[in-house]
This record gives sequence, structure tokens and C-alpha cells, in this order.
Amino acid sequence: KVMKIHHLRNATFVIESGATFILVDPMLGKKATQPPFTLFRFKPKKNPLVDLPQNSDEILQKVTHCFITHLHPDHLDKDAEQFLKEKNIPVICSNNDIKTLQKRGLTISNSLNYWKETSFLKGKIIGIPAVHGYGFIAKPMGNVMGFYLQLPNEKSIYITADTIFTSDVEKVLTQLNPEITVLACGTAQLDFGKPLLMTIQDLIKCIKMTPGKVIANHLEALNHCPTTRNQLQQELQKHQLLNKVWIPNDGESLQY
Repeated sequence: KVMKIHHLRNATFVIESGATFILVDPMLGKKATQPPFTLFRFKPKKNPLVDLPQNSDEILQKVTHCFITHLHPDHLDKDAEQFLKEKNIPVICSNNDIKTLQKRGLTISNSLNYWKETSFLKGKIIGIPAVHGYGFIAKPMGNVMGFYLQLPNEKSIYITADTIFTSDVEKVLTQLNPEITVLACGTAQLDFGKPLLMTIQDLIKCIKMTPGKVIANHLEALNHCPTTRNQLQQELQKHQLLNKVWIPNDGESLQY
């Protein structure tokens, strides 16, 4: 069986497996519909910096499920909530977020606890702890959950979500051996505090440790994510890691 990954924008992508289309962390609003996430450290441009790609409507029409890693507006915006409600899409989320999402009118089909395996579409899903920032900044960033997904006869996939490099991330890579790892690479920063996502050094460390292929996302769509596709590519080249990593452009798909 062929699994396809459709990268839309930022952390928003779709996993296609047969008739199943799983939408992950939907930010579906038009360009510049959200305020800047930083005012001083980087240019205060409105978010998202780019529109959704042309082919996204066609892909979104087919969505059957939705994974939400956390409640920040670059992973779930008003347009996405509207979309999920109108189409009554079953949502998979962390137990910590279930109340908020139900209040917003979404349909929760599975809510997960960290490290607890749950059966999902004849396969399994595990919620993985994520830490959204180095040092004190992680606390106000709130709860985040990564997902490890294994569908029958498909490659296993680990969605790190917004996280720094932690022992939990290491545990997934070394013990669960995901064949595909989707990694948030934008090194997001606010006006104060340390980065909210892995530094370049940690990204390299993480990629070296991944047993399979890596998909780099969370790039060039938000004003507080300074790392560009180009910079990442150059770093990967330096460390001879280019053949391991796919850095998709918005609207690109790849089959595994």
C-alpha cells in the first residue's frame, strides 16, 4: 500500500492512506489574518506569511480525520475550526485539550494520554510528550502532544509536534523506530526567552538519530520562525544528511 504525505503549509499536512485522509494541525486562514507572533525580535509581519497552496481545497475536501497536537492558532485557527465543524470531522487530540475543543464545538473521537497506546483505524496511535520551548518559556506555551501512528501495512510515522529535543523524543526514535518522522524545524522564538522549537544543533542531532526518513515542516509561514528552507538545506548538506530529509514546498506531495 502507498502512503502519501501532502504538505500544505507550516505544520499543516495530510496523511493519505487508502480512503483515509488525516489532516494534521490545520491552519487554514488566508494570508495575514492573524497578528504577528513577535514584534521586535523579527519583523512584525501578519501571519500566516503565505496563502495556502492552490491544490489544498482539493485535498481538504477528502479529509476524514484530524489530529490536533495543541491549541496555538498556527496549529488550529478559526477557519480550521469552522471547517472541522461544518464537515463534522472526528478529531484526535490530547486529553488535556478535549474540554476546550468540545467547547468550541468540535467532535472528539479519540483523546489520548501520554505513552498510552490506543487502537485507531485497525492500527494504533500513541500520544507522545512534547516540550514547547527551552527553559521557562515552555510553561506558558501550554500542553503539546506528538503522535506516533502505525496504520496496517503502512510505514510508521512520528509527528513530533512543537517540541525541543527531549528524552521522550529520543525514546520514540530509538525504541519505536518510526519509519517517517515529521519534524518542526522553524526554530520559532518570541520577543523574550529562548527558542520554542529545536535549535539547528538539536535538529541535526535529532535527524542523525532518526531511524528512517524525515519531513521538515513549520518553515517560512510565520513571522517568528527565522529558519528558512535554504538554511536548513545548507546545514543538512554540511552534515551529509540531505538524503534523509525531505523539505517540502507548500502544496508538494510525496509517497512512501
